[in-house]
Amino acid sequence: MPQAVYRAPFGEVRAKAQEAAPPAGPHEGARCFHCGEPVPEGLELSVEIEGEPRPMCCHGCKAVAEAIVEAGLTDFYRYREERPGRPRELVPEALRELELYDRPELQRQFVRAAGEGTVREAALILEGIACAACVWLTERHVARLPGVLSFQVNYATHRARVRWDEGRIRLSEILKAIAAIGYVAHPYDPGRQEAVARRERAAALRRLAVAGLGTMQVMMLAVALYAGEAQGMAPDIRALLRWASLALSAPVVLYSGSGFFLAALRDLRRRRLGMDVPVALAIGAAFAASAWHTVRGAGEIYFDSVTMFVFFLLTGRYLEMAARHRAGRAMDALARLLPATATRLGPGGAEETVAVAELAPGERVRVRPGETVPADGVVEEGESAVDESLLTGERMPRPVAPGARVIGGALNTDSPLVVRIERVGEETVLASIRRLLDRAQAEKPAVARLADRAAARFVGAVLAAAAAVAWWWWAHEPARAFGITLAMLVVTCPCALSLATPAAVTAATGALMRLGLVTTRGHALETLARATHLVLDKTGTLTTGRLRVERVRPLRAGVDADSALALAAALEAGSEHPIAEAVRAAARARGLAVPEARALRARPGHGVEGEVGGRRLRLGTEAWTGTPGVVAGTATAVVLADGDGPLAVLELGDELRPDAAEALAALRGLGLELRILSGDRPEAVEEVARRLGVAGEGGLTPEGKLERIRALQRRGAVVAMVGDGVNDAAVLAGAQVSVAMASGTQLAQASADLVLLSGRLMALAEGVRLARRTLAVIRQNLAWAAGYNLLALPAAAAGWVAPWMAAIGMSASSLVVVLNALRLGRHTPGARGPARAGVAAADA
Repeated sequence: MPQAVYRAPFGEVRAKAQEAAPPAGPHEGARCFHCGEPVPEGLELSVEIEGEPRPMCCHGCKAVAEAIVEAGLTDFYRYREERPGRPRELVPEALRELELYDRPELQRQFVRAAGEGTVREAALILEGIACAACVWLTERHVARLPGVLSFQVNYATHRARVRWDEGRIRLSEILKAIAAIGYVAHPYDPGRQEAVARRERAAALRRLAVAGLGTMQVMMLAVALYAGEAQGMAPDIRALLRWASLALSAPVVLYSGSGFFLAALRDLRRRRLGMDVPVALAIGAAFAASAWHTVRGAGEIYFDSVTMFVFFLLTGRYLEMAARHRAGRAMDALARLLPATATRLGPGGAEETVAVAELAPGERVRVRPGETVPADGVVEEGESAVDESLLTGERMPRPVAPGARVIGGALNTDSPLVVRIERVGEETVLASIRRLLDRAQAEKPAVARLADRAAARFVGAVLAAAAAVAWWWWAHEPARAFGITLAMLVVTCPCALSLATPAAVTAATGALMRLGLVTTRGHALETLARATHLVLDKTGTLTTGRLRVERVRPLRAGVDADSALALAAALEAGSEHPIAEAVRAAARARGLAVPEARALRARPGHGVEGEVGGRRLRLGTEAWTGTPGVVAGTATAVVLADGDGPLAVLELGDELRPDAAEALAALRGLGLELRILSGDRPEAVEEVARRLGVAGEGGLTPEGKLERIRALQRRGAVVAMVGDGVNDAAVLAGAQVSVAMASGTQLAQASADLVLLSGRLMALAEGVRLARRTLAVIRQNLAWAAGYNLLALPAAAAGWVAPWMAAIGMSASSLVVVLNALRLGRHTPGARGPARAGVAAADA
């Protein structure tokens, strides 16, 4: 493998090669073309550079030379004035500069630690990705490198996410391996991503314009030639028109169509039959045969078919590229929310303007009105309101005070704030959402994997069938053999089959983002469309989740409300649960001194226990604290107890989301069976279920919820689960498809297949409707592509389809698929604002 050279110094590799040198060979006495060292006696190593075999002195130089050739950097050899004598000069600057990305100070901006030890993860941009085959090639090539744990490419945005073991392979080695197969990779940067997209769009438009102009001119000449065949035409005029067609077709084939040839060559080098192989074969063979017949002055020409084929193919790919860019634009807008600089406060309060990339957890920053919060943190000083509409879709600014969490990218609207930074770089909420989106778009639904496998086999079958048809016609009617074989190659191009699913999924993903639903798993769309049952948690899902302590009711003499609340706040000090946040907020509001708790242990679905002042305490349900009957009515409440019994009851209030009833009615209208499963008191759950008109069950542990879901699944149900808490994580993972609320915990979001960014439950109904439309469009596209090929293949083999008809038919088939998919993104009901690709912070 070429990348092996980057794991050992060149001198070491060369020394080992010389030690193992075999007996004499043809390069005896020669010098290495790469480094200039003498070739050891008997070593027969060479690399073809610019058409000539060049001797190499060792396997190391051979590997580097091959990487330079495959990366298209052979000008390094052409323009060097002398052979280098130092190891640093053995690699051209374009490859050596990649080593800069190994520097820790540079990696701080785009690399994050992914687990324990030396495992790292980074987001990259890939330039040169032209189709799904390019994605397959890069994923397979990089995944085989020792030390690379995973490598996934997002075809919609051309972003890649790589996870590697820093102790076994460096990032620069991964980038060099990508360069070795003809692609350019660099760290993800929204500005550079936009520039790459702009260049890609401009290049595609130039190629499309040349193809369009050439096709129009060649078609006009073709009409004249066809008319001349029917009515008679002077030989010199016919020859002139044929030569003019050749001249006009050449730029279309050699410039506009060059991408097909390069992609096909790349596929063949990797011993893979991609969909560009038959395309390049058809275009190249038709143009070459037409040019030869023009030179000879006799024989059929196909310039009109060739130019039309190229033009329609480029049109389809341009529309697909536009859909990809539209899907990625919202996510790029997210990264641009963060400011370039921030005002950092020193130990004495001195202000210093620094780059956001230099901020570290624990530092304090000042955020003035009109400025953007530079990273995730907690308000330490000041009271204001932050506008998170670009993150959550909620247009009303959220009030914040000391202790409130704020997200990087939120806009401070009213008063100055001092924020203590908690997370920066790849650890922020925005970065985590980008990772979830990349993962979702890199993972393919089952129907997409099936289509990819079918397309790969289809190419081989078509080439074999075309060869058989060519042989049969050559044996029976040689004059028609080439035209019929060409028509068969053109008409059966698998472009429509390969585009059927990615185009629909890309358009649907963008539409879901506008609704406020972020897909984090590739199967989410497909499974959501097939869901038959929808199970919802109560607190934080059907209700706002903004619990508040409405009353503290002491149950023991000597215990007052404030002391009980302080003890409860001590037990809940490190929890993300909504009840914990409500208890802490109530203690802060009363200005209570909260003691320190030790040996804290949380039991999901039950409560938390710990030791405060030498006394063992529990805060949780009646059953867990061993205090049955102390909570009255339908109130949501927790009991504070010690070994002697209950100390106090904390009664909490919550309210239904404004659109809960409307959303559940819409979901019922879609044929879904609805059910509430909650760990809250049965009386409180039954009250909410009665108001919403659905079945509900309370008092359930996480295990109980999971058992209810599995019981539904055993009866054949496809269950979608919506939840938000730590105790929902296992249940979310157990459902076939799951949705986490944006205001929920990170564990719930990590376990979910989709994340609901705003509090609009109506987005769920709209999302189900869109998922079903997406699945229907995918099936329509696949049925169209399969049906078209089943009809077109025998018709072309029988000689009933002319090459120009084949070009129109194949191109129309691809355009139908792309345009059908783009319908998904045209109208998104309920989308009320700019792209939402972030997650709301939990309210303090």
